[in-house]
Amino acid sequence: MKGSFPVEGFQTQETPFYYYDADLLRRTLAVINAEAGRHHAFHVHYAVKANANPGVLRIISQSGLGADCVSGGEIEAALNAGFPASKIVYAGVGKSDWEIDLGLRKNIFCFNVESIAELEVINERAGLLDKVARVALRINPDVGAHTHAKITTGLAENKFGIAMSDMYGAIEACHSMEHVTLVGLHFHIGSQILDMGDFAALCNRVNDLQRQLEHRHIEIKNINVGGGLGIDYVHPNRVPVPDFRSYFATYARHLKLRDGQTLHFELGRAVVAQCGSLITRCLYVKQGTAKEFVIVDAGMTDLIRPALYQAYHKIENLSSDEPLRTYDVVGPICESSDVFAKSTDLNLTRRGDLLAIRSAGAYGEIMASRYNCRRLPGSVISDEL
Repeated sequence: MKGSFPVEGFQTQETPFYYYDADLLRRTLAVINAEAGRHHAFHVHYAVKANANPGVLRIISQSGLGADCVSGGEIEAALNAGFPASKIVYAGVGKSDWEIDLGLRKNIFCFNVESIAELEVINERAGLLDKVARVALRINPDVGAHTHAKITTGLAENKFGIAMSDMYGAIEACHSMEHVTLVGLHFHIGSQILDMGDFAALCNRVNDLQRQLEHRHIEIKNINVGGGLGIDYVHPNRVPVPDFRSYFATYARHLKLRDGQTLHFELGRAVVAQCGSLITRCLYVKQGTAKEFVIVDAGMTDLIRPALYQAYHKIENLSSDEPLRTYDVVGPICESSDVFAKSTDLNLTRRGDLLAIRSAGAYGEIMASRYNCRRLPGSVISDEL
């Protein structure tokens, strides 16, 4: 089964470009709000790193979600798209002075702090601006996730967060600083997670830490568990909206919030991945010695995930309903890794056919580069056609 695309509207567009289905995005956001809304203490922030396309950001900001940012540029993009500063959280292991100052001047909700060294700098910068910075300590919970090794973030060997053994020292440091106030704890274990047991394991770890803190009479106002919910890359048409009900229900069932505590989420891929496709045109069909190649005008510069993570993306020929044939779909970049799929079945493909590389709304356009001096891909939102 193929997805539904306005192919006639694509004919005048220069390929490659990203196409975003605004209706699917709004439907996804409505499900997020409905399922999170079952639990009054749940607050969702969109992880801007997944996709910062201005049109996409505007639609998300209009839904009422907050923003999770990992750079000063993302804070600026979120503010420009209409996200209120009071709903912006800012994480990242390497915040520079200007980025910290930006967050302070804009009065963002909080900084997710990843080291005591960073905490000291935030306190210093806040003092220079006569501000008090709200901070949440990002604790590395040493919880594994069933996902790709390159996108795990919650193991002790990862660069992210403060080790659990250093948590009390960091809390004491917060309490000793004049221009910092501790408002929460932050956790994140990885991305593209489909096993709800991984999230339950995080809940158990947070519950243990909360009990330890209570024994020391330390109260935490906000708990932030990051994001990580995955999508179905194999069946984007059958499962266009992730299972948000099970995701939020897992936290409601396993995480023991205290009275007055709020729980924050930072969802990225699950919000935008399925609404985006990379539209590319077949340049040549090349008969090799043992296989047939479809050479397209998109490359790893436009969508790096298959080359970087060996990620799978379903590919559809939007121009053909002829019988299936087996191809390797490759791009024009002078790298052997510039391959979108090997031995994949497509309807008989000819020069000029339009192909859709599906589930590319997350970590697609935002990771594009100009390697080989190529142009960056354009974008089209369905509202514009």
